Amino acid sequence: MKSPLLAVTAALLMLGATSAANAKGCIKGAVVGGVAGHYAGHHGVLGAAAGCLYGRHHAKEQEKQQQQQSQVNGQGKL
Repeated sequence: MKSPLLAVTAALLMLGATSAANAKGCIKGAVVGGVAGHYAGHHGVLGAAAGCLYGRHHAKEQEKQQQQQSQVNGQGKL
């Protein structure tokens, strides 16, 4: 039980060393993915890595959508 928890904690600490722009969405995804991976066959680290990638992708998509909406509303920056 301690080994997967330790591995997920180590992965989160490594992810925390990245810049804030890259970490947006990653931490939440890593936590959710790590827990899901742990319960789905003791693959917490793999789940944390996959969750981080998905979280970053999702955050980028949301940011892109918000930028498009602000440009449509005439609030975009030139």
